[in-house]
Amino acid sequence: MYSREILLDRALCLKKARSFFSDRKYVEVDVPAITKHPSIDLHIEVMQTKVSDKETGYLHTSPEYLMKRLLSFGLGDIYYLGHVFRKNELGQIHNPEFTMAEWYRSNTSYENFLNEIVEFIQLFLPCSSFKRLSYRETFLKYTQMDYLTASKEELFNFAKKHIDIDQMWDKDTLLNLILSHLIEPCLGRDELFILDSYPASQAALAKTKMAGDEEVAMRFEFYYNGIELANGFHELSCSKEQRRRFLQENEKRKANQKKPLELDEKFLEALERGIGDCFGVAAGFDRLFMLKHKKKELKEVIPFSWEEI
Repeated sequence: MYSREILLDRALCLKKARSFFSDRKYVEVDVPAITKHPSIDLHIEVMQTKVSDKETGYLHTSPEYLMKRLLSFGLGDIYYLGHVFRKNELGQIHNPEFTMAEWYRSNTSYENFLNEIVEFIQLFLPCSSFKRLSYRETFLKYTQMDYLTASKEELFNFAKKHIDIDQMWDKDTLLNLILSHLIEPCLGRDELFILDSYPASQAALAKTKMAGDEEVAMRFEFYYNGIELANGFHELSCSKEQRRRFLQENEKRKANQKKPLELDEKFLEALERGIGDCFGVAAGFDRLFMLKHKKKELKEVIPFSWEEI
C-alpha cells in the first residue's frame, strides 16, 4: 500500500514535470479523454463508452491525434500530462488507466530531442549515461539472427524454444513476441537504453529513412531495468502515407481476428494542413515514479489502482 510520503512526492513530481516543460517554453494542452475515433494499432485495444443512445465514444489510448490537430493550427511546442486508458492492461507494471506525459517539439534535431527525453527521465532516475543501439543491432545481439533476412519459420522456431506459442504468426507479430518476451527484459540494466531505428513495417506514425541496406522507421523507445519508459517518433506528416498505414494496420487487425477501426478523417486533414517537421514522445509517468521509489508494482505508487477501486 502506498504511503502518505509517496502521495506527496507524486504531487511534487507532477509539479516538477510541468516546470520542466514550462522552462522549455512548451504550452500545456488539455484535450478530451473521450474521442469519436480510436487510435489504430494492432497491439493496443481501446475502451468503448456510450456517449448517447446512438453514439459510441472511445477513451483515448494517447492524446496524439488531437494534439497533432492542435499542431496543425500553429500552436507550437505542446505537451499533455494526464490520464490515458487501455483495455486488457492489468499487471505489475500495467493499469487500465495511467498517467502519460506526451510532448511535441519542432525546430530541433533527432539527437537534441533524444537528449531532452533523457533530461526528463532524470527528473525521476539518477541515470547519467545511456546506451543506444538500433533495432537490428539489438536483435542480432540477443538472438544471433538478422531480423531483416530471417524467415517467419526461423523466427517461429526460435520463439517456440522460449515462449509457449503454437501457431505461425505474421513476421512483425513474431518480432514483437521475441522483443517483448526475450529481449526487453535485458535492456537498460542500471542505465538508460535507447532502442532506435525500428523496422519500417513497424513505423506506425513515424517517418522512415534508408540506413545502409534497409529502410528503417525513425522511431525509438527508452528502457530502464527491462521496463519500457517512453516511445517516440520523428513524426510522419504525409496524410496519404498515414492513410495507407492505417488501412494496412486494419488488415493486420482483421488477420488477427480483431475488429478494424474507423479512420479519423479530421486527423488526416490535420496532416494535410501540415504539422511541420516535428518530433514527439509519450512517457509513462507512473512507471518512472515507480522506479524512482524502487517499487516493483504500479499499485504501490498510484492512488487507487484498478484492484483497489
